[in-house]
Amino acid sequence: MSSGHESHRNKVQHPSELVAIVDENNEKVGSCTRGQMRAENLIHRSSFVAIFNSQGQVYVQKRVSFKETYPSYYDPAPGGVVGADESYEQSAEREIDEEMGVKQVKLNPCFDFYHADEISRLWGRLFTCTYDGDFRLDPEEVESGKFMSVQEVQELLLKGQVPPDSKACLERFFATA
Repeated sequence: MSSGHESHRNKVQHPSELVAIVDENNEKVGSCTRGQMRAENLIHRSSFVAIFNSQGQVYVQKRVSFKETYPSYYDPAPGGVVGADESYEQSAEREIDEEMGVKQVKLNPCFDFYHADEISRLWGRLFTCTYDGDFRLDPEEVESGKFMSVQEVQELLLKGQVPPDSKACLERFFATA
């Protein structure tokens, strides 16, 4: 029987990369390859970063069409899976550097959250930062990007054009901001 989510998933990128595996309480229980984590939908950790400019706009990236989960979606809280020996902070710093060339910013931790659906089960940590510099987009991860007003981002969330995990963390962030 079809789950209806096949169009939201592509081939796993970097399937041999080791990632942290955690339990329902966000306690690390081991590590495995990214391929195994996706195949078995194991609970893992992911970092999320909402990048604001000094005018209060949010940077939104468009994911590449071959991204392993939610290809071609818009992501106002990019980040990624936490490596086996990484902290959330290290993952967030690495991801925004690799995907967008954003370096040497102060990451402000906001909260941890749990998200689960048919594609992914994860404990995430949302960070925010302010950045007015240039972006260097990785063509293996990001198709395009631009700053948008908070209202425009909230409209994207309502339209279902944002990965569900990013949507969940940003809805919580905007509700408490």
